[in-house]
Amino acid sequence: MMLRVAAHEAYQRGPAVRITGPELDDIALQAANDAMLSLLTKLDSFRGDSKFTTWAYRFVALEVSRKVARHFWRRPSIGLETDEWERLPAGLSSDPLARAIQKELLVALQRAVEEALTDHQRDVFLAVVVEGVPLDSVVADMESNRGAVYKTVFDARRKIRAFLIAHGYIDASPTHE
Repeated sequence: MMLRVAAHEAYQRGPAVRITGPELDDIALQAANDAMLSLLTKLDSFRGDSKFTTWAYRFVALEVSRKVARHFWRRPSIGLETDEWERLPAGLSSDPLARAIQKELLVALQRAVEEALTDHQRDVFLAVVVEGVPLDSVVADMESNRGAVYKTVFDARRKIRAFLIAHGYIDASPTHE
């Protein structure tokens, strides 16, 4: 029953995130198995407020949702090639001077990410800030917690800011007054 529900849920969500075929079947199977384990560990908390099958479906739906989200955002690490960095500020200004300043700042930012951050900070910063991967997906992929990921991003931003100040790209004055 749980596998049937997981397959139904996966096939409803799969096309929206461009997952199909055996990959989607595998997600459904993993979700059904994980849902069963979750259900068994929480079996003593079933109060009978709803039908048991309704309660079990909830575990399956949550597992499928989590698996599809993690699968969708799981990507190889982001390359630091120039063409990828150049896509970030596309169309921010039509003024040639402003575009030149933006390009120079972008190159400095790329250098700061490459030189000032640890590998771990770089991976987390690129995923959360540059790629926009949901924080929960990063937390799940790292098998960490939200606080640790927030702290990593905070430290990375602090190091990048210090790098940009030290190399004269931005002023040391506070940004929030």
